[in-house]
Amino acid sequence: MQKSQFIIASALAAALTLATSAQSSPAPKPQFEAEKCYGVAKAGKNDCQTASSSCAGTSKRDGQADAWLYVPAGSCERIVGGMLQAKK
Repeated sequence: MQKSQFIIASALAAALTLATSAQSSPAPKPQFEAEKCYGVAKAGKNDCQTASSSCAGTSKRDGQADAWLYVPAGSCERIVGGMLQAKK
């Protein structure tokens, strides 16, 4: 009786080990490609420094021409008011 219990326990341990090792190697994640989109940030929601503000989250007004956000590559030009370069 002990021999059969040992065999069952060994098989169960092997199955659990295989299931655990299969879960520990995640699939590679796709790279997120982004671009800077100027003129679409809400006041205080920009991603980085502008000509008139010192760091992220400090833009003064909605749609500020030199404030930008990171957006998925290829989507900036589809956003109303979005520009790939800051207006000077």
